[in-house]
This record gives sequence, structure tokens and C-alpha cells, in this order.
Amino acid sequence: MPKRDPSSIRSSEQKQGSDPPPPPGKAASDAPPIVPPVAIRGFLLHRDFLDRTSQEAMVADLRAVAGEAPFLRPVTAWGKPMSVQMTSAGRLGWVTDRRGYRYEPLHPGTGEAWPAIPDGILAVWRAVSGTGRMPDSCLVNFYGESARMGLHQDKDEGDFRFPVVSLSLGDEALFRMGGTTREERTESVWLRSGDVVVMGGEARLAYHGIDRIRFGSSTLLPQGGRINVTLRCVTSA
Repeated sequence: MPKRDPSSIRSSEQKQGSDPPPPPGKAASDAPPIVPPVAIRGFLLHRDFLDRTSQEAMVADLRAVAGEAPFLRPVTAWGKPMSVQMTSAGRLGWVTDRRGYRYEPLHPGTGEAWPAIPDGILAVWRAVSGTGRMPDSCLVNFYGESARMGLHQDKDEGDFRFPVVSLSLGDEALFRMGGTTREERTESVWLRSGDVVVMGGEARLAYHGIDRIRFGSSTLLPQGGRINVTLRCVTSA
């Protein structure tokens, strides 16, 4: 099957240690019992955190983001094109080119400020991040059929006290988790649409990546593919 472009995306449409609000799209009376996250090597996996209605609403919000800040296929500092396509929302967007990895306040293609982070995405952060600090950046990656993401650390931020929160939408992805050095053993788990992963504490600087996606495993995106949303606090204030 050919790769799918993100422009084809169409909507078919805890705080830990306390009682978190219901997932976006659910009233408190309709919310199922809170299921504790699964801890894997310090990564906290919230299975099926987003219901289908919430996922569809989030895809619609992200289509609006991409309308203002179009997806780009970035290149590494060595000039190698990445297999994913990227855009961002929030005060700062993560970019990569021959000048290296960094955060920028403007979209490199349009020269305009990044769109605001959608409220539904911020609601997930509030529910699982364990901090009152709100994220500066919302990176949006689109994975086509053959896209992947090599093992890497999230270390371009100025303060590692705050967690990284990752949301999965669409096709399943094989998520690999390691330690703080490349030499440590790794462990993998399939992420489903609606899953949320929190990387904080010992996992904040752990290596992680996506080995492959299971193309066509979800019906959320009619033409297939996966969206990964990553929320980060970039600055210390």
C-alpha cells in the first residue's frame, strides 16, 4: 500500500495520587472506573485513556492545527529526511534541519506563530501529568505505512523536572523503551489508538522509539496511519 499524506486525515466526525477528571468527551457520571496506569521501566501507560468520541474530536482539532501550520517532512542535522511528517502547536515548536534539533516560535515554512494547543489535548495533560505547569509545546507526528522513529532521548528541553506526555491516535505502533544509555536492554509494547504514555522521573531521559506501525489496524483515520501527539514543558518558567 502507498504511504498516506497527513492532509488526508479526516474526522469521522490523574493527576496521579488524586481523583483525576474524566477523560475528555466523558461526563463524570458516564466515565468508567479509573484504571491505574501500567508501569513499564518507569514509563506509565494509560491504556484506552481516550474513548472513540474523544479521539475523533482530537483528530478534528489536529486537522485545524495542520491547516494553520502545515505538516513538513524534516531532515536531520546530517541531511537525512525523516520518515515521519511533523507540525506543532503551542508557544514553541520542535524543529530539525541542518542546524540541528531545537525549539522555534515560528513555523519554518509559513513564518507564522504556531497555533494554540487544542483544549482537548490540554485536558489530557492536566489529567495525567501530575503538575500544574502547562506545556509549552505540542509536537504532532504523522506516521505513514513505513514510518518509524529511532531510539532517542527527549533532551532538548531546559528543565527535566516536568514529564513528557504522549498520545496515540490511529494505527497501532510498536513502542520500544530503554534506559538512559543506549547499551541498556529494551522492552517493547504495542500502543493502541487512545493510549497515553507518561515519561517522567526515571523515564524522563530514557531512550524510546517506534519500530513500526501496524498499518490498517485502526479505523480512526479512514486512509490509515498514526498520529502521535507529544506534550513537553520546554522552559523552566
